Amino acid sequence: MWPGHAVYRGPSLRLDAHRGSVHCLAVGLDAPFTLRADGLAETVRTALIPPRTIHRVVAHGAQMLFCYIDPSSPRAKTCWDRMTDRSGGFGLTHCAENDLITLAGQAEFDPVAAVGLACGSGVPTIDGRIAAAAATLRAHPARPNTAAELAAEAHLSTSRFLHLFARQAGTSFRRYRMWARMLSVGRAVAEGANFTTAAADAGFASPSHFSDTFHAMCGLTPSGLLGAGAQLVVLDAPEARGR
Repeated sequence: MWPGHAVYRGPSLRLDAHRGSVHCLAVGLDAPFTLRADGLAETVRTALIPPRTIHRVVAHGAQMLFCYIDPSSPRAKTCWDRMTDRSGGFGLTHCAENDLITLAGQAEFDPVAAVGLACGSGVPTIDGRIAAAAATLRAHPARPNTAAELAAEAHLSTSRFLHLFARQAGTSFRRYRMWARMLSVGRAVAEGANFTTAAADAGFASPSHFSDTFHAMCGLTPSGLLGAGAQLVVLDAPEARGR
């Protein structure tokens, strides 16, 4: 994990249907997977899943790569531009699909390089007011951080701020705020905290609130993730290597 991004490489995990807050590029490393959503069933090796979209990834192999891309990151759009097909609002078949599979199979896997390959080198700009609001949400996840407060700081009406935020970030203000809290929990757990303490410090109302939210966003419980042998690693400043 690092600001704006998270990467998972490992067992397929048998995820339940869920709806994330960020863009997710799914890659079947040793076999295709079937992406299921309302009226959709596509069997592919790569798919880009947008925020706020209920879906299920049914893996047909043992290993998957998931690249989670913050909607406020300029790289979210460039990743969309690298998908060669569309179906039901999802992007299908990444133009560098084979290279992504090869990179993820390396013993010394570089997650920053994987995101760089997924998104390419072109980086569009994002409205500075929305970038500042997103940065505030990430820096202070436990604060209430209401839309009205951040709109005032951006010198916008609340309705205009919410509209601009959703258009620029690709997800709602509320769901982005939840993503920021999830990142905070991940960082704390990587540093040795337990989920209960980390969730409370990030602004979740209770351990069950955190667990339910995590399951809805990721398709499995936090204990299920760690029980599968996952290890959380936080990178503080990877931007110098390929933001």
